[in-house]
Amino acid sequence: MQSRILPISALLALFLSGTALAQQNNNPAEPAPVACGGDFNAFLQGVKTEAVGKGVPADVVDRALAGASLDEKVLSRDRAQGVFRQTFLEFSKRTVSQSRLDIGRKKLQELSDVFQRAEHEFGVPAPVIAAFWAMETDFGAVQGDFNTRNALVTLAHDCRRPELFRPQLIAAIEMVQHGDLDPAATTGAWAGEIGQVQMLPKDIIAFGIDGDGDGHVNVKQSAPDAILTAAKFIQHLGFTKGQPWIQEVSLPENLPWEKTGLQPGMTAGDWFALGVTPRDGDTRFANLASSLVLPQGRKGPAFITYPNFDVYLEWNQSFIYTTSAAYFATRLAGTPPYEKGQPEQGLDDGSMKALQTRLAELGHDVGKIDGILGVGTRTAIQKEQLRLGMPADGWATPALLGAL
Repeated sequence: MQSRILPISALLALFLSGTALAQQNNNPAEPAPVACGGDFNAFLQGVKTEAVGKGVPADVVDRALAGASLDEKVLSRDRAQGVFRQTFLEFSKRTVSQSRLDIGRKKLQELSDVFQRAEHEFGVPAPVIAAFWAMETDFGAVQGDFNTRNALVTLAHDCRRPELFRPQLIAAIEMVQHGDLDPAATTGAWAGEIGQVQMLPKDIIAFGIDGDGDGHVNVKQSAPDAILTAAKFIQHLGFTKGQPWIQEVSLPENLPWEKTGLQPGMTAGDWFALGVTPRDGDTRFANLASSLVLPQGRKGPAFITYPNFDVYLEWNQSFIYTTSAAYFATRLAGTPPYEKGQPEQGLDDGSMKALQTRLAELGHDVGKIDGILGVGTRTAIQKEQLRLGMPADGWATPALLGAL
């Protein structure tokens, strides 16, 4: 995970920030630990001192922090450990709905000049931006109702992850200085993300674009600002112009299933040579590194992912979210709906936790026993499927649980 908190869909509220935090150490050459907790007024004074030290006028800081308070609802969300257990078929059906596709295509037409500018300047196609726009806030309709300043004050004061949120609070104060954030009125997600594509203050400052020419970067009200800012950020995450991100494929009966999943070592051409067939017939990118991902096993939908798919993983580490967002973008680009196939029955929450527990007992690192079929659990499943002589497609089934 990168320094940015991964965005949380304000509409769905299904994801928690999953940022991997760097461990503090006692090396005297390292920066001192970030101050947190304690007397709230003393904490705010420390924030003011830091912001002024970074060049923000004292009166601006006072205005930014005036009336600041701790929000217990933010802490509740932060500690909720919310999980995401929907399958790809369930989640993608919900998020890539016909109404959203219709709205998205309308937005592509209405704002075609803005999207053309985004692709010209940053190399990011309109469908990619529009799909994130839809997934994050339903095209700006649902952006979150937490006071952004208070959310960041709360998370910076809390000693769980102050090194992550205090810099975002300082950046929010800088946005107040620029006239791009109203400390009393600006709202967003509980973890401090703002606007139609849900970005944190540091990223807005670093990548913000005034798309409508009013002299401000207003990612909440201005669609041009949000679209161009998102495009610049996506470019920063590594998107390569002119290359695909995901492609639906049809599968032969037999493949080296243990090579599927998000792992290196194969090109798209390698998969094509094994009988994997693009549904759109496009094999122009056979030389690119790729992965064959099977969100619900070898009998469900199948996709080849290309290097640009890494951008989606940088945006959000949830495998189901990223695959759905990438698929959404292909639909806006004109591809037909995926073939659902006939996936094998999966596991309910209790059975998934039982499987994860068993995998951990066998020495696999599945992370937290949370009932989520994440990348770590899928990798462990593949290893056990291979050992048991089962097709190693990474899909958790009752048959696998029974065999273990």
